[in-house]
Amino acid sequence: MNKQYPAYYNQLNKLMNTLGKEIPGTMSGFSQLHKQSMTEGALSAKNKELIALAIAITVRCDGCIAYHVHDALLAGATRPEIVEAIGVAILMGGGPSTIYGAEALEALEQFEAVGVH
Repeated sequence: MNKQYPAYYNQLNKLMNTLGKEIPGTMSGFSQLHKQSMTEGALSAKNKELIALAIAITVRCDGCIAYHVHDALLAGATRPEIVEAIGVAILMGGGPSTIYGAEALEALEQFEAVGVH
């Protein structure tokens, strides 16, 4: 696989920052939405990240996969939890989610290799 998810994650962060300079109101609103949506509540931040990852796989969003694998690890998700979330995404998304699930597994392995936990 050619995609290097840790580098891709960093590249996306730079692009998002640039976009924030161009459309600060929109990106500020999105940032606030993200912060509020991922705040601990009835669901833990870890569970919310696993849900977001499963959705990212089913909607076939490469960048979302990079972000939510990374952030799930930071929120304390374990490899087995992430792999099970990939399995649920495959259930809900079928064949295309199988391909993107494999991408998510590759992202997980790469983030683990660089020490994201």
